Amino acid sequence: INTLLGNKNWMNARQGVAESDLFGDDLGKLFPVVEPDCSDSGTFDNVLEFLLMTGRTLQEAVLMMIPEAWQQDEAMPAARRDFYEYHSCLMEPWDGPASIAFTDGTYIGAVLDRNGLRPSRYYITSDDKCIMASEVGVVADIDPATVVEKGRLRPGRIFLIDFEAGRMIPDEEIKTEWAARRPYGEWLSRQRLDLAELPPAPNAPGFDKHSLMPRMQAFGYTAETMQFMLLPLARELRDPLGSMGNDSALAVMSEKPRMLYDYFKQLFAQVTNPAIDSIREEVIMALECYIGPEGNLLEATESHAARLRVPHPILSNEEMAAIRQLDHRGWKSRTIDITFPREAEGAAGLIDALDRICTEAIAAIDDGTEIIVLSDRAIGPDRVPISALAAVGAVHHHLVRTFNRTRVGLVLETGEAREVHHHCLLIGFGADAINPYLAFEALWDARRNGYLDDAEHIASDADVVEAYRKGVAKGMLKVMAKMGISTLQSYKGAQIFEAVGLAADVVERCFAGTASRVQGVGFEVLAEEMQRRHAFGFPPRDTVSLPVLPNPGDFHWRRHGDTHMWDPDSIAHLQSAARTGDEEAYWKFARHANEESTRNATLRGLLRFRPGVNGGSVPLEEVEPEAEIVKRFATGAMSFGSISKEAHETLAIAMNRIGGKSNTGEGGEDPDRFLPMANGDSRRSAIKQVASGRFGVTVNYLANADELQIKIVQGAKPGEGGELPGRKVDDYIASIRHSTPGVGLISPPPHHDIYSIEDIAQLIHDLKNGNPNARISVKLGAAIGVGTVAAGVVKARTDHLVIAGDTGGTGASPLTSIKHAGVPWELGIAETHQILMMNNLRSRVTLQTDGQLKTGRDVAIATLLGAEEFGFSTAPLVTLGCIMMRKCHLNTCPVGIATQDPDLRHQFTGAPEHVINYFFMVAKELRAIMAELGFRTVNEMVGRADALHMDDAIDHWKARGIDLAAILAPAEQPENCLGTYRIHDQDHGIAEALDNKLIELAEPALARQGNVHVDLPIENTNRVVGGMLSHRIIERAGPAMLEDGAIHFKFTGSAGQSFGAWLARGVTLEVEGDANDYVGKGLSGGRVIIYPPKSSAFRPEEQILIGNVVLYGATSGECFFRGIAAERFCVRNSGAHTVIEGVGDHGCEYMTGGRVVVLGPTGRNFAAGMSGGIAYILDEDDAFADRCNVGMVALERVESEGDIAELKELIEKHRRYTGSTVAARVLGDWPRALERFVKVMPLDYKRVLEERAAREREGELRAVAG
Repeated sequence: INTLLGNKNWMNARQGVAESDLFGDDLGKLFPVVEPDCSDSGTFDNVLEFLLMTGRTLQEAVLMMIPEAWQQDEAMPAARRDFYEYHSCLMEPWDGPASIAFTDGTYIGAVLDRNGLRPSRYYITSDDKCIMASEVGVVADIDPATVVEKGRLRPGRIFLIDFEAGRMIPDEEIKTEWAARRPYGEWLSRQRLDLAELPPAPNAPGFDKHSLMPRMQAFGYTAETMQFMLLPLARELRDPLGSMGNDSALAVMSEKPRMLYDYFKQLFAQVTNPAIDSIREEVIMALECYIGPEGNLLEATESHAARLRVPHPILSNEEMAAIRQLDHRGWKSRTIDITFPREAEGAAGLIDALDRICTEAIAAIDDGTEIIVLSDRAIGPDRVPISALAAVGAVHHHLVRTFNRTRVGLVLETGEAREVHHHCLLIGFGADAINPYLAFEALWDARRNGYLDDAEHIASDADVVEAYRKGVAKGMLKVMAKMGISTLQSYKGAQIFEAVGLAADVVERCFAGTASRVQGVGFEVLAEEMQRRHAFGFPPRDTVSLPVLPNPGDFHWRRHGDTHMWDPDSIAHLQSAARTGDEEAYWKFARHANEESTRNATLRGLLRFRPGVNGGSVPLEEVEPEAEIVKRFATGAMSFGSISKEAHETLAIAMNRIGGKSNTGEGGEDPDRFLPMANGDSRRSAIKQVASGRFGVTVNYLANADELQIKIVQGAKPGEGGELPGRKVDDYIASIRHSTPGVGLISPPPHHDIYSIEDIAQLIHDLKNGNPNARISVKLGAAIGVGTVAAGVVKARTDHLVIAGDTGGTGASPLTSIKHAGVPWELGIAETHQILMMNNLRSRVTLQTDGQLKTGRDVAIATLLGAEEFGFSTAPLVTLGCIMMRKCHLNTCPVGIATQDPDLRHQFTGAPEHVINYFFMVAKELRAIMAELGFRTVNEMVGRADALHMDDAIDHWKARGIDLAAILAPAEQPENCLGTYRIHDQDHGIAEALDNKLIELAEPALARQGNVHVDLPIENTNRVVGGMLSHRIIERAGPAMLEDGAIHFKFTGSAGQSFGAWLARGVTLEVEGDANDYVGKGLSGGRVIIYPPKSSAFRPEEQILIGNVVLYGATSGECFFRGIAAERFCVRNSGAHTVIEGVGDHGCEYMTGGRVVVLGPTGRNFAAGMSGGIAYILDEDDAFADRCNVGMVALERVESEGDIAELKELIEKHRRYTGSTVAARVLGDWPRALERFVKVMPLDYKRVLEERAAREREGELRAVAG
């Protein structure tokens, strides 16, 4: 449950208004409802049982806690919408990927999360048996002739069996019945308040030019705030993009006063729960909330609907004024000032002000106030604004502790909040809505000064507010989605953050329950930062105020600005060292980094070594040689596309020469690079990355890897997919990625085949089958809890783990993510090593870390904290010429590295020798440190945190309170410790795989001695069938693979997950039965045929045949399915041709190539993000248009001869291979059936085809003229 902390807080807060006739005065004995230290499911069970035992039925309680995505479902019956809307006034959704089974003895059932992220399949037999599980085939020996229904639980749907009635009650019946139990719609219409209906205030505050600059200065606005955040947000209606990662100082390390928001890092989903795609799956997202006093959770009355509906968390000045002056239908508000006197002294003055605000809030509630407004509009020469975040957090938690929070709404009127991150924190710590009045005024002033003249959608101040609200909404949804949360109501108060550098007293007072592992600044420093900012805007009378915003150099380095790890001196010294081999230049670079830039910006800058810790120093010549150390180095996952061909190949050549590893990134790799160069060099990347977009992931790609890396997270933007702007997608890159030229590519935030630890175990197994010789790596992001996730992933049998820090580079990422998501690698690698040691798992996995590693000292500290391999990205690019212009996302890199512009690429001057020189110098520095500490080998150093201590000489006004005990704690060694670094190989279980038998049976075809056709049984424990066979085909036949029909295996039964994954050309896999999730994943030219048993009594076109996420990332081949698929059919299909008889929600999402024929109904949100390929839908009920996401596609008739011939041929194949009666019916009445087909045509793909046709015509005319 991703919203668990918020759900717990709200349940505790509701104790203040809970009453029960059943329990009377004994109700208090049930509190707290939520037991401490309970699991997600245990906590859910606590609340479900509480609702059940206090009078609600099981069905009603479940529907309250896990409602379906009703807010944007226009097809939902009004009565059902009213049911959900009414209950949203009572409780926020418990949001997260879950299939929850429940029973009370009379009923047994299950409910699936609103986005359908867990598989739940069932059979019903003619003798009244029901079998439900996450897979089909879990119960053997079911006679196919007795199965009358094969189904699956759909997103947000409920499955219920009534033992007394002896039947399964359909979802529609349950919800229709409950929606009719009470007149919810009438209650809402009579009781609900809408924000728009509040009486307008006579004098809403507007633009005050005279006081604008001092207020902006006092609230911490900078020139960068306007240039990089607010103006782009208003222009582009989205969170602005940046590149190259964050190399500036942590807030707690910065010499500059920093906003309180900067001390918080956003958490994100990884592995155990997926991020959500807020762009392509927007249909399940919602920002609308009800605010104001809640009713008694244990009742359901008309008065419970008396709450204020707020459609957007960002309020205009007019809306804010209406709330401040509220006196409507018995509702009143009270405004509380959140400023304090200038003369107040430090922490004492700040704490006194917080005490006053909390006391006034309780008094307002006791007086019957419905809405409390926290306002800092009283700012002035003598009034200092408290950080709105501290004020909101303090009031919210005070009200939660006193069981008063659900008795009032909490609205904020502030000049401080302006960025997406700010709004997320304020909502996450309890605010109901925010009026960022100064952000509006700043943008109004910018419009008057002509800075928004290039924004066509902005012509007035009202347009500015609307543009800002749209941009913030999109950004907030993306941040929520990182954690897998789909509704703002669930995000509110959920505290999905980690503090980095806040003292325990601040956290306990304002942010209770939030992790802050390194401690740091207390109220004294926070008060000083607030007063420093205020003094800049309202200086003492004897000081002249400059009418300009400061530029602290937070985003880009500036002289006298904030510390950056990559400053001009660092770049100049490193490039000199790398290009000339000058070791003295390297030592200048290393000294500058180790003693100044890195020291003043990072946690590791606070650490010092303990010389001789391992029994005294050792002679340098006894230390592991540089040539061995550099084999532990890898360059980062920079895709070809984000960087140029020249830069990408130079890195590969360099790493192959020294025995290290380069990484493809997520853009695939040109197969020509798999072949050695004439001079013996190799351009082949040893690490092939498998990311959520699956660009270019074919069986040939997998077979040509030494390591296959599953990218769960990128350090610079955890919880988000990779992004390649369209200006960088030329014809060559599009061909490698199997996409459309000129169309920007955004990878899905989650891997759609990883929604749990079990799923990543499956993908690890899939990839090991795709290349048994490669080691499998998983890349995670540093965050609180990463150690527990890592332990799960190691148990899932990964060979290698990367823990990526928050300062890693990126070719394109939202600035909110670059600056505010994830935590430093020092925290992540230390936690991971400690947890793996505690669970005796450390010896089974190689640990790597990355994120602004630059020097031998960095590598030494990483090793002592638990790493044994090391990733470098930015530094190698600097050696090749990068000068940190941060223009990667604009395609204008002046040195030819991060661009696809042919002219700019000519400016590239890098060479493999530059990278090699640098890495050997890093290794040389590391050896010197090892000798001083007394370590002869890197392996001896791994996890020896006792060789580090905090630097006693640190004298920094903010860093004094930092406590690095969590990092420096020695790893607890269990009894019979198996090792402190990787010693043992994982057992991937491939020796027992069915493919071993298939390879043996296929030998005649592999030897080109004849075709093979064999019949075999199959069970759901037979997974990745065809994977190892396909790898063997690449080994034996090469990338051309085999001729069609060379190998044909026909199976009977229920196929396991990933059936036909990576299937090679020349192989046909046929199943009479059914299959589970991920069929045809990465299909690489093979053919898959699946149909129900011939003895089945049901109509196949009405039954579920295959599971979720079929043909994910398929690049070629064909599939024919006689039945219906579950959710996300053909997600990221890049080239496969397929026919099916019905699909669930999100079909053809992100599709970039291939052909899809659906001979039946589709679910919601079909074709979201589809930019290539074509789909043909048989729309017999005229409902498809409402189910299709037409944001990137056009719906057309099938009219051209080529389209008609292509469609008919695919349907004829489907009939021939599967015996489909639907196909036979369509072909038997072809002219009439053709009229019912809808062609789904991506607009960008259509443009490319038209441009190609125009070029061909032009060439023909030239030829005729010539």
